[in-house]
Amino acid sequence: MTQVAVIGAGFGGLALAIRLQSAGIDTTLIEARDKPGGRAYFWERPTESGTFTFDAGPTVITAPDALAELWQLSGRDISEDVKLQPVMPFYRLNWPDGTEFDYSNDETRLRGEIAKLSPEDVDGYRRFLAYSEGVYQEGYVKLGHVPFLDFGSMLKAAPALARHQAWRSVYSMVSSFVKNEKLREALSFHTLLVGGDPMKTSAIYALIHKLEIDGGVWWAKGGTNRLVAGMVALFERLGGSVRLGDPVTHIATLGDRVTGIATASGFSMDVDAVASNADIVHSYRDLMPDNRSAQRSADRLERKRFSPSLFLVHFGLRGNFPDIPHHMILFGPRYKGLLADIYDHGVLSEDFSLYLHHPSASDPDMAPEGHATFYALMPVPHLGKFPADWEALAPILEARVLAEVKKRLIPDLDDRIVTKFSYAPPDFSRDLAAFQGSAFSLEPLFTQSAWFRVHNRDDTIANLYFTGAGTHPGAGIPGVVGSAKATAGLMLEDLT
Repeated sequence: MTQVAVIGAGFGGLALAIRLQSAGIDTTLIEARDKPGGRAYFWERPTESGTFTFDAGPTVITAPDALAELWQLSGRDISEDVKLQPVMPFYRLNWPDGTEFDYSNDETRLRGEIAKLSPEDVDGYRRFLAYSEGVYQEGYVKLGHVPFLDFGSMLKAAPALARHQAWRSVYSMVSSFVKNEKLREALSFHTLLVGGDPMKTSAIYALIHKLEIDGGVWWAKGGTNRLVAGMVALFERLGGSVRLGDPVTHIATLGDRVTGIATASGFSMDVDAVASNADIVHSYRDLMPDNRSAQRSADRLERKRFSPSLFLVHFGLRGNFPDIPHHMILFGPRYKGLLADIYDHGVLSEDFSLYLHHPSASDPDMAPEGHATFYALMPVPHLGKFPADWEALAPILEARVLAEVKKRLIPDLDDRIVTKFSYAPPDFSRDLAAFQGSAFSLEPLFTQSAWFRVHNRDDTIANLYFTGAGTHPGAGIPGVVGSAKATAGLMLEDLT
């Protein structure tokens, strides 16, 4: 019987393992950490008040149909394992001058919010929405699940990419439709959720707006970790095997073929193919040290541009906060300059922007009764640009982040804190073997997208495959689930 190992139980690895097992491929999923999920890890923090549940992320669930499809492969329904509930508004955007903008797919309300900011931009937004729909159809529906294995496939896509001016940035394209600066920020910040600088990320990523408008923004009851648990349950029901807390240490090769894997515990298995959802540099550099082709691939990858890292502060508070929605973006006083500091200069700026996650707004069970769960996320330069002493810096930055939330939203925050902890770039490097502590793998530049990204099947090692944020189409739940679909198609064609 055909045997396959999938390395890494993040969303990409789980989605790929489910697709392979559904097709009758004997699949073993191997995860280094003690829990599945990868970046969608979670912590439970017991206190005298009760237990707080903190999701590591990602916490914005979009394209639910792409997830539901994983259950439909075996005639099941996602609702058997996961309860998805809509989040409204999608996000509340807040600026330092007190301006707020509720972002949703309620057409009447959204146009009203736009009119409050800039009445003359209502028609410009209508034209941007039409543009977003066009790139959604070309970039996600038609190309999002298609592997780009040769330059010819890129050339076939070129006319559509050119028609939608894919060489321009999201911010540039948004600015061609609307003039108000706050509205430009409101319609371009989404690329940050997949590791991209709005000033440089290809305009194709404007598709995210249409993706959310059509599919909504969702929350998994119990946390993103419950979506992970549901995917694991589905995979195991199908007959798949999961090994936790046992990192893969070696991918064995003979010539241009993978022959097996070995783990830290001493477990080993012969395989017909390996698919890695682990960090792309780690997969090549560390897991295949004796393969010259893999080492050349690692050398090339290390010269590419990687997305920033993140600094997160998780905190549990006494009290409930009905006026603070599930998702907020707290913009800082600068937009372009701050992005340049993070992506180009490797500077940790005095000012910053935050994504504030408040899951107990939708799901009170995430915190003890009468309490609330939050995290505040700050994009920061990765370790290659900013190799700081994070052990010394983290407490300072944590205090600054909490002070900003206090100033803008919760004046008595200090008196309400029950528990808190932070997560910094070295944690991404240590826990996820993430190159340079990057939170999103390769930066989604036009020159690092589609064929220019890591291929879903290695060009030289014929039975080595990749899924996840470093491959086409990129980061984010829809991206990595899409990569799994593209990779599964290749593997099933090759193995059956």
